[in-house]
Amino acid sequence: MAPSMKLSLLVPAILLILVVHVQGARPAARGPKCTASSVTVEQANTGEKAGYDPVFEVTVRNGCGCAVRGVYLRSEGFSSSVAVDPRLFRRDGRDYLIGDGRRIEAASAVRFRYAWDRAFRMTPAAVHDDCS
Repeated sequence: MAPSMKLSLLVPAILLILVVHVQGARPAARGPKCTASSVTVEQANTGEKAGYDPVFEVTVRNGCGCAVRGVYLRSEGFSSSVAVDPRLFRRDGRDYLIGDGRRIEAASAVRFRYAWDRAFRMTPAAVHDDCS
């Protein structure tokens, strides 16, 4: 093999080694950042009634790749004709705290039920991630 050909193969190999070495020397990047949009809210009419009001089941699912905590939903004018377990869903300031603020693992969910003449719009308002 000609010396110029050896050099043309050697230079890219050296550059690759340097790039890998420099990237490996950097501190590890923090895991994926979970945001309110990482949480999904689904509501379903259960078909049950509480008096005249239909009963709705709400599923708040963590769609982030790591656990989240301190999940809050916004729901203007929310009301229920049956008691909602405050450990699962309770007013906290302007928003509603989910699951006592405890961790919700990746792909896991918190569910609660309420009854009213219609479903209330619920949107994720805030979340804290536990990504490492």
